Amino acid sequence: MKKYLGKRVLYLSLTLVLSVYIAIIIANAGGMIDDILSAQIKYDITTNLARSPGWAQLPEAEKVRLINERFTSAIHAKGLDKPFIERTFIYLWDALTLKLGRSMFITSASGTKQISVIILERLPRTILLFTTGTIAYSILGLYIGLRMARSPGSLFDRITTFFAIITQAIPPWFFGIIFILLFAYQLRLVPFGGMVSVPPPSDPLNYALDILFHMALPLFTWIFSIFGSWAYITRNLTMQSSEEDYVTVARAKGLSERMIMRRYVLRPSLPPIVTSISLSLIASWQGAIITETVFGWPGLGKLYFQAISVLDAPVIIGLTVVYAYLLVATIFILDLVYGFLDPRIRVEMGQ
Repeated sequence: MKKYLGKRVLYLSLTLVLSVYIAIIIANAGGMIDDILSAQIKYDITTNLARSPGWAQLPEAEKVRLINERFTSAIHAKGLDKPFIERTFIYLWDALTLKLGRSMFITSASGTKQISVIILERLPRTILLFTTGTIAYSILGLYIGLRMARSPGSLFDRITTFFAIITQAIPPWFFGIIFILLFAYQLRLVPFGGMVSVPPPSDPLNYALDILFHMALPLFTWIFSIFGSWAYITRNLTMQSSEEDYVTVARAKGLSERMIMRRYVLRPSLPPIVTSISLSLIASWQGAIITETVFGWPGLGKLYFQAISVLDAPVIIGLTVVYAYLLVATIFILDLVYGFLDPRIRVEMGQ
């Protein structure tokens, strides 16, 4: 058991390091972002010096010397004078130790450029919307999928399967646009987007209710567009288990269909179901770039979009690192959970 877990820890650690390093290489675009940052530093230095008293009276050569002197010092302080490969390993160490640093352009609501503050400011908003939606559509899809598995080929099964195919083929943000046009523009039942009204309510209770009011449409869209496919996945997984010989024996013994479904069908199907739910929950912490943009929801998905739009590589890397840590931790926990859910996996871990 210890040997198995040690191998898994080593494998996941190497995966984490490699994925973060690749993200750094891609986000930095082969050093292009560093060149942009160097140009930004030089521009800031030149602008600040030009505002200082007596700058206009200095000789041109003295101006160039002062600019180059401060620029060289700033570049050295940020490590931008080192070779690109060496810089990537410095960035890798900082990322793995969660020294996310400062953003290039994006600021938090308080005005700071600390990436950790920016992420922590957006994270609760994404959890509120997408994690709530993920839990809701997982429970709803699990319930409907079990009902479909009880009577495969029935009218309910065919209708739900058709609905699952349609909603799987159409992205959630498309439904979002349709629902905004219908419920916000035509019926005037919900706001067009955003998280709170402008200006926001001053009373805490009214403020919370206002958030829930703005959250209703994107939450409904997220659940509507995904629960069908999740129900279809549950149906197929449980149908595979229901065809096993031990299920036939259980029916021959006269056990109730509810007990058979719970004890002999659902339990063997739990590992892939738990995996899907767990990975969906972790993925929900990243938000959805286009969906958040459509609804104007200020979460991590929209932060990704803003960072990509302005080429803010530190923010992109910071978001990727946080997600990589969450994903690796989830996979490791799932390895432990599998041993309790499936005795066959427990035996393999022991061996």
